Amino acid sequence: MGYELVRVAVLGRDRPTVQVMADRADGGQITVADCETISHALGAVLDVEDPIPGAWSLEVSSAGIDRPLTRPKDWNRFAGHLARAETLAPIDGRKRFSGVVLGADDTAARMRLDDGREIVLPLTGLRRAKLVLTDALIEATTTPTRTN
Repeated sequence: MGYELVRVAVLGRDRPTVQVMADRADGGQITVADCETISHALGAVLDVEDPIPGAWSLEVSSAGIDRPLTRPKDWNRFAGHLARAETLAPIDGRKRFSGVVLGADDTAARMRLDDGREIVLPLTGLRRAKLVLTDALIEATTTPTRTN
């Protein structure tokens, strides 16, 4: 369909929300119309397959500026920006890390921590990772408006 999946989460118990974050495959900004297209197509599949018992809601959105870092390409695209990460198991006695994104390969992401050390975070061992909203990130992710 021309979109890439960034993250899927099922939130809540009584009436869960299936939260889907997507990017455009061409790298462009995702629009409300894109989210609507994804929602209609995905909603139809979920209705037929019925993977969630009972009533549920579907929420489709862009990943946003302070987006989750879920794929190696996200870690590489946003190298140089600040992020926070949390691991499932402790690394060097801790689970929470904050620092500058250095990139990733297929198995691990790298960050330079606030104290200057570099850390390798196994991608399969990440509980969550997210960019920190900064002026530099906003500047890097906004498209300049042209005036004629």
